[in-house]
Amino acid sequence: MKVILSGATGYIGKRLLPLLLEAGHEVTCIVRDRRRFQSHSKTPGKLTVTEGDFLRPETLSIPNIKADIAFYLVHSMSSAIDRFEEMEVQSANNFVAAAKSWNVKQIIFLSGLQNAASGSPHLLSRLKVEQVLIQSGIPYTILRAGIIVGSGSASFEIIRDLTEKLPLMVTPRWLNTRCQPIAVRDVINSLISVMMHTPVFNRVLDIGGPDILTYKQMLLQYAEVRGLRRKIFILPLMTPRLSSYWLYFITSTSYKLAVNLVNSMKVEVICRENYTENLTGIKPLTYKESISLAFDKIARHHVVSSWKDALVSSSKRSSLKEYIAVPEFGCFHDVRQTEIKCSTGDVIANIWGIGGENGWYYADFLWKVRGYIDKVAGGIGLRRGRTNTDEIFAGDALDFWRVLLADKSAGRLLLYAEMKLPGEAWLEYKLIESNGIAFLRQTATFRPRGLSGRLYWYAVWPLHQIIFKGMNSRMAAARLVS
Repeated sequence: MKVILSGATGYIGKRLLPLLLEAGHEVTCIVRDRRRFQSHSKTPGKLTVTEGDFLRPETLSIPNIKADIAFYLVHSMSSAIDRFEEMEVQSANNFVAAAKSWNVKQIIFLSGLQNAASGSPHLLSRLKVEQVLIQSGIPYTILRAGIIVGSGSASFEIIRDLTEKLPLMVTPRWLNTRCQPIAVRDVINSLISVMMHTPVFNRVLDIGGPDILTYKQMLLQYAEVRGLRRKIFILPLMTPRLSSYWLYFITSTSYKLAVNLVNSMKVEVICRENYTENLTGIKPLTYKESISLAFDKIARHHVVSSWKDALVSSSKRSSLKEYIAVPEFGCFHDVRQTEIKCSTGDVIANIWGIGGENGWYYADFLWKVRGYIDKVAGGIGLRRGRTNTDEIFAGDALDFWRVLLADKSAGRLLLYAEMKLPGEAWLEYKLIESNGIAFLRQTATFRPRGLSGRLYWYAVWPLHQIIFKGMNSRMAAARLVS
């Protein structure tokens, strides 16, 4: 079948794509930025990638696209705090208009479990999207899921951060809210199982795991799986704003995402009727099994996708295409060039291993202090880490940087700063050769914004003389990662 996959660089889309290709489907991925797209498929002939933005309908007039199925996996949860409905409805309407031009025979949409009694702005925005799709005149299948548990999912990473870091938790009262978590594997299997399955046309189906748990129980069961002893005390007086700050400072989530998550977590979401096993023919994983499977993927360095790599984890732009050309004029530059004393393969391994648990190779304490300052200032800090320990792709999050370009064959890595700054910053590593001698060139570029930007650069210049010099020298002298 011919399939259109929107949201192909998102958490679910990245996991769904290889399975569609392995099944022999012809897939057209619509992405906002082709540079962020990475496919590990062995059947590239069945894959087409095209750029389009569902908030800009003029970009969706793509010639020669015809499809049987269109997956709608676009989501704006972290793009704004109070503009959910507007953005979601606009995007859905543009998607429907495009789907009609593509002669789509079935729309498949992953929505959120609803609560008839009450709803958060996030859940209500999902409901608005459902209504747009239902009224489109195109056969639809809508799957509603609650908390999705898997390696790299926002829910899993937040639970992981809280439980691993805090032996004793004083928590808001929404931890007593019940929900029905589902393993990401079961979500993917459900999405695949409804493809052109006519009995589920024009139906809205709830999917979930077998467990109904409070968020407190989810934290404690996570602790059991990990062999940790944790105590949780619920404090009824914590307001939504305090709850949001609690999540923001303890976990790797952005403040916008924390606000929207808190608003959603106050609402009980349980399947009216659980269709997971009926759709897939497979008994869904329990919550504890989902946690164990997630850690198995992490241990094998096989995290296919992470919410942190989506641009919604950024505190800045929703698109970074324009920043791949590093400016030259009106900027400050710090250029370090060191002769390579080991093999170029070792230096490339150092470049590709930077950040996350490996740190930044020199003065890590100062990097951590900078991350803490950024978090206090409302930025993202260092807590995003990196998705995989030995691979980097364009679009990945790397602590408080975003990967713009990762060309391993050329030995070039280009990062863009997503920390709070009075300006814009780039950090580039590149292998060069001069007179038969190999060098590692490290270039930090800063484009200041007004007087405050210039004062900032001069204030940190003495630290750069220590940190950047030490980093470049160590990375060029020996292999630093295993």
